[in-house]
Amino acid sequence: MALRLIPFLLFTSIVLFSCAPTYKKYVSGYQVAGKTENPNYSDLYYWAAHPLKSDPSDSVPHPLQENHKVDKRVAVFFVHPTTLTDYKNEIWNASLNDAELNAKTDYSSILFQASAFNEYDLYAPRYRQAHIKSYFTTDTVTALRAFDTAYSDVKNAFTKFINEIQGRPFIIASHSQGSTHAIRLIKELIDGSSLKKQLIAAYLIGMYIPGKNYQSISLCKTPEETQCICGWRTYKIGFTPSFVQTEEEPWWITNPLSWTTDTTKVNRSNNPGAVLTKFNKIVRRVADAQVSNGVLWTRKPNFPGSFLLRTNNYHIGDINLYYVSIQMNLRERVASYFASSMK
Repeated sequence: MALRLIPFLLFTSIVLFSCAPTYKKYVSGYQVAGKTENPNYSDLYYWAAHPLKSDPSDSVPHPLQENHKVDKRVAVFFVHPTTLTDYKNEIWNASLNDAELNAKTDYSSILFQASAFNEYDLYAPRYRQAHIKSYFTTDTVTALRAFDTAYSDVKNAFTKFINEIQGRPFIIASHSQGSTHAIRLIKELIDGSSLKKQLIAAYLIGMYIPGKNYQSISLCKTPEETQCICGWRTYKIGFTPSFVQTEEEPWWITNPLSWTTDTTKVNRSNNPGAVLTKFNKIVRRVADAQVSNGVLWTRKPNFPGSFLLRTNNYHIGDINLYYVSIQMNLRERVASYFASSMK
């Protein structure tokens, strides 16, 4: 795997798009003794989200609760992004017994991102994620070793997931480092295998998806297409990071409002809702979506306090800005999958 520069999570966007340090009040509930660092995915401890446990991914924003229901015909495998971001920490891979990090993961990514997929049986493994520095260091040998350790956990968790769902159709969802691993996972275990028949779609968000990576799986080009991959990286309109120019074309990118691949701009008036700092508030008409040269463009997001946003990089909000649209598209693809299977 080649190391690629990813958008760093600027402090301004962390404040605006995440729950920040409120997770600290939950840390005491994560103190568990006697667990190994090598995860055993038969043990629910090693899952941040699982249908057999109560966890933050079960949460539903108040405005969406009335129509919320779980379709247990379908399972979701969600791989969370990097939460090991403290540069005072010299380790290369996360400890699975780090109570504070586990709480941080659960009350940031699992609550604010994985919950977008909770209308289905949701699984999200804890894994020995690579430190954020692994994307930027010149010590690429150590960094690649850290990514391989993280990936081995994700792969083992996915194998357990497949065994548990017993042939049910599934969705893969991920963000940032999670997408680094999910991109590889699909290539190694799903592309060209019998598992492809069970794949409804993969939402690999926040990372470069090389278009030449897969042989039998294609880019999602319509809202109802199945057995395909969609993803995007969000930036302010007019801004394209320099590293994108070094990436091999074609980029795979899908517009998360139209769910097509063309370059037509979809105005934020058509965005059904975002989930930002206040989980129980749906903020409508926040962001546009326009595919442009390997990235997704939007005008500066429009929400209370957005005047503080000074970055061109909206990576931290890739899922949050399009939260309700993702849920709507999931329903459409699931319906399409089962309709096709009835033919």
